[in-house]
Amino acid sequence: MPLKVEPSFSVTVACCPAVDAGPLAQPHSAQTATIVISILKSFAPPAKSLTQTAPKRSGILRLPVTPDQLAFGFLQYVVFLLSTTCHEASHALVAKWGGDTTALEGGQVSLNPLPHIKREPFGMVILPLLGIAFGGGLIGYASAPYNPLWAQQHPKRAAWMSLAGPAANFSLALIAAITMRIGLAAGLFIPLYPSQGHIVGTINEAGAADGIATVLSIFFSLNILLGCFNLIPFPPLDGYGVLGLFTTEGGALRLQELRVKMGAFSILGLLIAWQLFGRFYPQFFDMATRMFYVGYRFS
Repeated sequence: MPLKVEPSFSVTVACCPAVDAGPLAQPHSAQTATIVISILKSFAPPAKSLTQTAPKRSGILRLPVTPDQLAFGFLQYVVFLLSTTCHEASHALVAKWGGDTTALEGGQVSLNPLPHIKREPFGMVILPLLGIAFGGGLIGYASAPYNPLWAQQHPKRAAWMSLAGPAANFSLALIAAITMRIGLAAGLFIPLYPSQGHIVGTINEAGAADGIATVLSIFFSLNILLGCFNLIPFPPLDGYGVLGLFTTEGGALRLQELRVKMGAFSILGLLIAWQLFGRFYPQFFDMATRMFYVGYRFS
């Protein structure tokens, strides 16, 4: 009988495998979990919206966030849902190509969010929406199963599976960037001083084009963040699994075994990665936005 192992982390930006403490050779005893957080203040609505005075309400009816923030949070959630689905589907697809059909059998080789939501309804629906509604940030997770026996037998293939999730995030960011540059060239968008939630904008802030610019900006920023964090080479992040691509077959196998032996202690790697991420990510995001605007002449 397959053994289901639930993700053990809840507040971070990560794609991490949660593995059972038992033997590595037990089939279907592991799953990759994408655990996502984006701080609502970092992906803030336009300043004009934030400076508007909210109607006064009695203490019991006062909302923790404004209607504009709720609307912006909903856009974040849509991007989170689609990005997470692509991330997990990529893991599942590459595992299938490598000979592990565990996720395929679970219906997760799909860009349809429903199979992923069905697997993790709390992490993909309830938790993110609660975080947005109460101003705590967009928090959620999703998972795709894999067979650890297959990973032991084919550690290089497992390393490619680890790379697939972040690669999907960077691909989404690239698609968003290309679309925004086309919009700039066509005069549909105008350049902005980049922030996490706004890379480009429009002259008319009330039109449909402004909404498209905002969604594309969030796609770019959130997926850069997810891809970058997940590639930090500490267990249980994807970047640790990717290290197997740069070593021998035996070295990749030892990396797999070490990750399993660490078990719950891998949360220490997660905490270290999060601290390091806060130090270098602002510079990385600045570099990404500079690359986006390379060759663009501001009038």
